[in-house]
Amino acid sequence: MFSAELIERLAAELDQSERTRVQLEHFSMRFPGMTIEDGYAVSRAWTKLKTARGRRVIGHKIGLTSRAMQQASRIDEPDYGTLLDDMLFGPGSLPFERFIAPRVEVELAFVLRRPLEGGAVTVDDVLAATEYVTPAIEIIDARIEQFDRHTQAMRKVFDTISDNAANAAIVVGGRKAAPRELDLPWCGAVLRQNGVVEETGLAAGVQGHPAIGVAWLAHKLAPWGERLEAGEIVLAGSFTRPVAARRGDRFNADYGPLGAFAFDFA
Repeated sequence: MFSAELIERLAAELDQSERTRVQLEHFSMRFPGMTIEDGYAVSRAWTKLKTARGRRVIGHKIGLTSRAMQQASRIDEPDYGTLLDDMLFGPGSLPFERFIAPRVEVELAFVLRRPLEGGAVTVDDVLAATEYVTPAIEIIDARIEQFDRHTQAMRKVFDTISDNAANAAIVVGGRKAAPRELDLPWCGAVLRQNGVVEETGLAAGVQGHPAIGVAWLAHKLAPWGERLEAGEIVLAGSFTRPVAARRGDRFNADYGPLGAFAFDFA
């Protein structure tokens, strides 16, 4: 288990990487005994650094929700990270210079009207506690190299978790809908990049129902004495593969009855 001193040092490295856009070598290779718990400890320390500078927590993201991604990462559950106020964008332009290697994922966001806490939260509890569901794009990034510069080995889940579950930004647009108004697993989207359809998917790809991940997250936060708060945004997980973005790329996310919106990397 990582010492408190090492946790703080690695959090500071991630903070420096994000600001300089210089990627880090895999923590898991530098420290072969690293665990998932170590990864979350580093991620929390990094969030603490940011909130100490005035950033505000606005919610959470859930990642690795598809079975294929879990198998590739050799885990049997999702992971999660923290959303901060400077990560939130609406349709329009995103400054490309704030990212290192941005990739675009298609998701649904749950916005809560009351808290969710404890280990017994169900999908029905999530739907009852949700003010509305809305389309959302997650921009993921890699402060830790996706592939090791020496061996080309893919980073491990411990690295991704410590890197705030790879979260960098979210773009929210489209229509707000009451959760019970929708057949959530059948909510779908088409993602176009520079006019070309790159991805399509259904929210059923997120563990069968996107609210399952929100309930799971409430369970995972409980041992830390934390909960999902009223007003928070919870990204339920991607139901498409990540699409790499370059400066100047324009994306259009069409969620059908939930609306469409566009954004670009300027």
